[in-house]
This record gives sequence, C-alpha cells and structure tokens, in this order.
Amino acid sequence: MVTYIYEQPNWPRFTWNAEALLSPLTAVRHQQGRLLGRMEALGFALRSEASLTMLTQDVVTSSAIEGEHLDPEEVRSSIARRLGLDVGGAPAGRHVEGIVELMLDATQGYTTPLTPERLFGWHAALFPTGRSGLQRITVGAWRPQEAGPMQVVSGPYGRERVHFEAPDADRLAGEMAAFLDWFNGSEAIDPVLKAGIAHFWFVTIHPFEDGNGRIARAIADMALARADGCRERFYSMSAQIEAERKSYYAALEQQQRSRLDITFWLDWFVACLGRAMVVAEATLSAVLAKARLWDWINQKPLNERQRLVINRLLDGFEGHLSTAKYAKLAKCSTDTALRDIQALLERRILIRNPGGGRNISYRLTNIGE
Repeated sequence: MVTYIYEQPNWPRFTWNAEALLSPLTAVRHQQGRLLGRMEALGFALRSEASLTMLTQDVVTSSAIEGEHLDPEEVRSSIARRLGLDVGGAPAGRHVEGIVELMLDATQGYTTPLTPERLFGWHAALFPTGRSGLQRITVGAWRPQEAGPMQVVSGPYGRERVHFEAPDADRLAGEMAAFLDWFNGSEAIDPVLKAGIAHFWFVTIHPFEDGNGRIARAIADMALARADGCRERFYSMSAQIEAERKSYYAALEQQQRSRLDITFWLDWFVACLGRAMVVAEATLSAVLAKARLWDWINQKPLNERQRLVINRLLDGFEGHLSTAKYAKLAKCSTDTALRDIQALLERRILIRNPGGGRNISYRLTNIGE
C-alpha cells in the first residue's frame, strides 16, 4: 500500500538540509536582487510595461499547465485595466477576469493575511459558473466528502495510474487551519524557501475540487512578492513550471510519496526559480528595447497605419518588410504604403536593406544605427 507524505506521524513538520540548499539559494537570491535592481532603476512607464508583460505571462501559463488556453491579449487588457494602464485591447471574458482578479489580489495584496474567506473568493473567481467544464463542483468552499477521493491520475480509462491521492475531506478544516497559521506566521525562514514550502503544502492538501494547482501557484507568487518586497512582478515562476511541466509533476509525485524531509522538492523549486529569472532577463530586455524605441519614435507623431506596421515588426514579423507587405498589413494601396515607408525612412525608423530591383526591403532601426 502506498504511503503519502501526509500520512507520516509528524506531518506537517517538514525538515530540510539547509547546508545542501545554501549554495543554490544564495545564487537565486543574487539573481533576484540583480533583476529587481535593474527594474528599480527604470522609470514608472518602463517598470509598468515590464510588470504587465510578466503578469500576463504568469496568468496565461498558470492556466496552460491545467490545459486551459487563454487569449493573451484578453489577459493583458484585463490586467492593464485593473492596474490603470492605458493599453487598449480586446475586452476580457468572465473566466479571464476571474483568474486575473485572483492573481492580482495575491501579488498586489501580498501583505494582507491569507484566510479561508480569501481563498474561497479566489476559488469562486476561477469558477464563476459553478462548473469545471461540464461538471458542477462545490465552489467557494473546501471539497465535500460526497465529492469522493481527490486523485491525480493519468492513463486511459480502466488502466489509470494514480499519482497521488489527497487527504480525506473530513481533514480539510484542520489541515488548512494549520497551513494558514504557518503561512501568516512570523517564523524565521527564507522567503524563497517559504514560497516553495507553501506551494508544496497547499497542493498536497488539495482542498478544492478543482483549481488547486492555480491557487497553489498564486500562493507561491504571493510569498515571492513578499520575498521581493514589491507589488510588481518581473519574473514568472508559472511560465517556467509550464516549460518544465513533466519535471514539475515528477518532482511533486516523488516528494508526496516520500518522508517529511523535503530537501528534494525545495532544491527543484529553487533551481526552477533561478531558470525563471534567466528567462525573465531575456524577456524583459526585449520589452525594454521595444519601449525605448517607442519613446524615440513618439517624439514626432505617426499615422495609425505606420504604428500598426511597426508594432507588427516588433512582435515577431517573419522576414523583411516590402511595400507589398506593408500595403497588406495596413490595408492600403501600394502608393500609400510607399509614401508611409518613405516618411519612416526619412526619420530613420526604417532602414533599407542591401539589394535593389524587385527585392527592395526594409527593417526596423536599432536606436543610433
């Protein structure tokens, strides 16, 4: 018979090897300080753009881990509106608004204690219709006994493999009371380690019928916001977990079937966070380069066609720009496209590539080129 970690006699008195974790934890705290230092040196507009990008990525990828694919533009629009940023975009649906509300409450309100009522609100925001897919679930309350065993399974029907079975429903009130007392407490523990412990502990209790993974990641983000000491987000743990999904589930399963020494899980969590910050550095460099270019361009006005085409070039347009491609993107005549391009060439926003004849093409400038 499988023994799970919560069946250990001293559960939930976790232990870990502080000496083994010292080197990776020191390294990730250094990365964290360097990243936050770079962001602190920026003006409000650039910091806001960087934080909006990472929050959007966090929401989209946290849902993707659970197989839900959200429209990034809807997510970005919803976050921007709630933060008072004017970026336009498509109106968001009720489901997108719910998960955005959850994530912002966790990260913007990181100093506010976590309570059952707050968690119930998060859960209700995730499932505004009271259903998970077609199935009706208990929303805004711990999972009830009648929901049956909460299992994580894979494989075809009739040959499922049970990766984990959560504690029985009649234990949830006591389990969550212990978790929340610890999370809101002032025990001297590194905030990054606390984020890793909180994530593992919550997802092991699995207190809801659905949405446990997303809420566990929101709780970890809340703890990481406390570690950063700021409401803005400049890296995405959820994005990195999504990129390493197979390893993530394997690490959880191994630790959930083990003893109360959770060094293995914490080592994985800290290493994953370090990789998240490396990716964030690259992502934010691109965001900041784009923002600097627009600051330079906006010294003189452009027409809407020009702005549309430049945004497409900045957002990963494949190949080089030609007059015909410009006309197609801007939905205008080739004569109008040529006039627009000529104006952009005169301002050095576009640069003509080598070559001539029918192969004339253009690229965006690097500032100062």
